[in-house]
Amino acid sequence: MIQAIDRAAMILQCLQGARHLGISELAEAVDLPASTVHGIVKSLQAHGLVARESDGRRYMLGPALLKLSSVYLDSLDVRARSMRWTQELARRTGCAVRLGVDLGGEVIIIHHNRRPDETQQMLETGIVIPVHASALGKVLLAYDPDLADDVLATSLRSLTNATLTDPSEIRLELARVADRGLGVEQDEAVLGESSVAAPVADRSARVIAAVSIVMPSTQWPPETSALNDLREAARNISHELGCAIWPPRVDAA
Repeated sequence: MIQAIDRAAMILQCLQGARHLGISELAEAVDLPASTVHGIVKSLQAHGLVARESDGRRYMLGPALLKLSSVYLDSLDVRARSMRWTQELARRTGCAVRLGVDLGGEVIIIHHNRRPDETQQMLETGIVIPVHASALGKVLLAYDPDLADDVLATSLRSLTNATLTDPSEIRLELARVADRGLGVEQDEAVLGESSVAAPVADRSARVIAAVSIVMPSTQWPPETSALNDLREAARNISHELGCAIWPPRVDAA
């Protein structure tokens, strides 16, 4: 591992989640001298990967990262092949739709369709959700035992009073996901918001993504017709990717 790149990556990770930090705060977070961190931050700033606040005291992620992330998202075959199906799913269910993949033990939303009700809504493409506290993440964990082992071996944080953090409880939940082919969460990541997700598989029948419908918790549980629409969308996206069998099978391991 190249030390300079490793240190720069740690600093960028410290600034994720819209954090604004000063040099001393960054130095403490990455356990490096302030002078070293200052030099790395200045180099990142020169390339647009880090930006400085107008008062010059704190730093945040820079605009160049947005361009790089857009290129990454555009390169994902699963995103390109899912867009017409997720749009139709949002139209049929009246719900917001997310498409997510694993990102180092978290779920990154690679595509998002807003609710088709013309209300003001934030575009969620690019946001990261804890894998254990989302319907998308539970699907990804249920179909990847190795990922589940890695995640459940860590300390899981609670986002709301409903967040499952006990590994044994989560494993029981993952067994239910494997049995039904659907993952659910009620108020686990955000109070007042619940979702249900289904797996998306590629030509080797490996689950590489999950698609979900998101609704206010006051509308929970979803109607049977919405669940059928979700399954159909996941099946169609999987077929687009060459998957001949849906729902995919869970690795017996």
